[in-house]
Amino acid sequence: MGVRKERVAVGFIVAGVLMVVFGTLMAIVGPIIIDDQVVKNTVIDPDNEMSYRIWKDMPVPFFMSVYFFNVLNPQEVLNGEKPMLEQRGPYVYRKQCQKENITFHANHTVTYREKRSYFFEPGMSAGDESDVVTIPNMLVLGAAVMMENLPFAVRLMISATFKTFKEGPFLTKPVGELMWGYESGLVDFLNKYMPGTLPASGKFGLFSEFNNSDTGLFNIFTGRDDIRNVHKVDSWNGLTQLNYWRTPQCNMINGTAGQMWPPFMNERSTLPFYSPDACRSMELVYQGSSSTKGIPLYRYVAPRTLFANGSDYAPNQGFCPCRQSGLLNVSSCRQNSPVFISHPHFFNADPALLDTVRGLEPHEDRHGLFIDIHPLTGVPLNVSIRLQLNLYIKRVLGFTETGKLPETIMPMIWFEESGYIDGPVLDTFRTNLVVLPAVMEVMQYGFIALGLATVVVAMLVRRSLKKASYTASRSNGATEKSSQGASEK
Repeated sequence: MGVRKERVAVGFIVAGVLMVVFGTLMAIVGPIIIDDQVVKNTVIDPDNEMSYRIWKDMPVPFFMSVYFFNVLNPQEVLNGEKPMLEQRGPYVYRKQCQKENITFHANHTVTYREKRSYFFEPGMSAGDESDVVTIPNMLVLGAAVMMENLPFAVRLMISATFKTFKEGPFLTKPVGELMWGYESGLVDFLNKYMPGTLPASGKFGLFSEFNNSDTGLFNIFTGRDDIRNVHKVDSWNGLTQLNYWRTPQCNMINGTAGQMWPPFMNERSTLPFYSPDACRSMELVYQGSSSTKGIPLYRYVAPRTLFANGSDYAPNQGFCPCRQSGLLNVSSCRQNSPVFISHPHFFNADPALLDTVRGLEPHEDRHGLFIDIHPLTGVPLNVSIRLQLNLYIKRVLGFTETGKLPETIMPMIWFEESGYIDGPVLDTFRTNLVVLPAVMEVMQYGFIALGLATVVVAMLVRRSLKKASYTASRSNGATEKSSQGASEK
């Protein structure tokens, strides 16, 4: 009976050792399997049905919220006073993106165009597209700055042309027309006799060139040969570098197309991307970590140097001619129109900009941009990109429309493009990349713990059995000795 129990104990010890070995192997092989699955599902490949669909069609809600800066005192501004601005909005548009003309190449790249369309969402908006607001007239005040070095007689003639077409220094129109285009005799005249003067033919609007258009011809790496390159831009419109700026560094096309990034990120990673709308590459930096529904996230934000001028941050010298820090001069890619991009309400900009207008209140929570990204896969789960469009205005002799305008960087609108992964897509994401790895981790440590416990208990039992056997053996020996002595007597 004792021999049988001994064998059972030894069997439990062997089983425990096997569980420890199996758990250890899972701890070693498990992360390799997970990483392999991440690579497999991150590569841009039509065979990866779910990840390819997310990349191709972006099946998550994405919105653009637009805020107008309504000028309350246009006549006083023309007389030299500070502009008084009133923020109106948001006017919210659902953004629909779809990649078209997708072509895969032998060098592990894929070419595509991404079409974007916008649809007004009344239920999410603070007003209607019929709301009337007053903003600077880019066609007049922008042209005045662009042409200030022309002969005085020419400036007078252009000013007379503005009057002929009844174009004044400020526009008071419905939001929908300012966004997507309005009828203008001057616009028709320019499109007919001076084609290329305006960024788009037809009606003139702040976003007329964005709706039902594409962002250019992107060629990006699929990651099949090197996962570290997935989503990175190889070329845009056939260019591997830009020609808008003054230095090779500023003309570089860096990072991804701004939708996804390579996997296996850490706290030292950054988020570089190329933005055709901003005409340059940008880079966000790590701010901190958090989680949503158990999914770990890294938050990336714009560094203060993003729109700093060349005096405050030397590498940005190539984006000049510059003005105060916090402004990006995009005139070189906007038909030389004196347009500047900034963070909303001049957040993270030179405080002097706030002194030239009234009605702005910058705040990081409302006006800073961020991307929350899952570091293991490089997939953004929550995005909020916020930018402001500004027009440089001033008095220009010969243009009576400019009156006594003070030299001002005038905010016109700011907009937020936001989206987040939720619903079935997030649930699938969480199951595959959070729950299953967690179950594997629990199993591997469970096997190790159970195995060790089994070995320890079995060894204690075996030791107890040996001790009992030894005690019984000594007891039997003593009994035999006693019997033998009694017999001899």
